[in-house]
Amino acid sequence: MEKHEEMTIAEYQLTAEQYRTGTLDHDVSQNRNALINAMPKNPGKILDVGCGPGRDLLAFKKAGHTVIGLDATPAFVAMAKEYSGCEVWHQSFFNLNLPPATFDGIFANASLIHVPRFSMIKVLQDLRASLVDKGIIVMSMCRGNGEGYSVRPTGYRYVAGWEYETLASCVEQAGLKILEHYYRPSGLPRESQNWLVMVACKVS
Repeated sequence: MEKHEEMTIAEYQLTAEQYRTGTLDHDVSQNRNALINAMPKNPGKILDVGCGPGRDLLAFKKAGHTVIGLDATPAFVAMAKEYSGCEVWHQSFFNLNLPPATFDGIFANASLIHVPRFSMIKVLQDLRASLVDKGIIVMSMCRGNGEGYSVRPTGYRYVAGWEYETLASCVEQAGLKILEHYYRPSGLPRESQNWLVMVACKVS
């Protein structure tokens, strides 16, 4: 395991309960709906990559989808299983072992922000391989042009920022076609919208 991943997982492991409490009421229904509305099958089979404590797993499940979670932090895997009742895989983004051509949609909400820029194309290629033809991936990424360690009282998280132009290049090189993008939170001036959301499709 690379140092950046080891340190990020360790910080999440220490703060798992605090993270669950702090994010449980975050409304990311706009992102979930962007995935559902673009998927080739609805209801469909969804992989929630970096599912954390399982908030979105449960939301997808309640909407009638078959959903599987994936996270690298052991505490989140246990929490997500208990909270959602879904299957949750303990895997790293950098050593994915996914079934090929299986998922109608992949949901990556504020999770791929921890992937260094030099690794992004490879991670997206691995995720693409697990999508069915015309399957959809939705990525919510923090905006910016830098990457490095975010210092916290309990440790460090490795975070990379992206803008449309830089992320679009990686997405396209990974064999995905961009369908749309938007910024969040909605209703704010662009400079105050800290999140870029990209919707992309697997193309043959």
